[in-house]
Amino acid sequence: MAKYSSKINKIRTFALSLIFVGFFIMYLGIFFRESVILVSIFMFLGLLSIIASTVVYFWIGMLSTKSVQVKCPNCQKPTKILGRVDICMHCNEPLTLDPKLEGLEFNEKYNSKKADS
Repeated sequence: MAKYSSKINKIRTFALSLIFVGFFIMYLGIFFRESVILVSIFMFLGLLSIIASTVVYFWIGMLSTKSVQVKCPNCQKPTKILGRVDICMHCNEPLTLDPKLEGLEFNEKYNSKKADS
């Protein structure tokens, strides 16, 4: 079985990785201490990555406020659903609000526009 995670958690993980990538890029600038221009470029690129992370965190925060909150039938904890199918944030239980998809095997492709046709 493939490893799935909730969409909100995937986007948050991506934003967190942007922060670490930004710091790594900044640290690469240490190797070019002799050149002020190269150090400045690495610092600027790292800063852009961290700013991009802030934008992604803001975006997923706004998206999270519009998501549907449901109680997971498996663990009984509240979780948020984005799209037609999603995974519980706590126990990885497949969830859907679409009656046509109930009982079908979980597949993230159900969220794409092509799956509708």
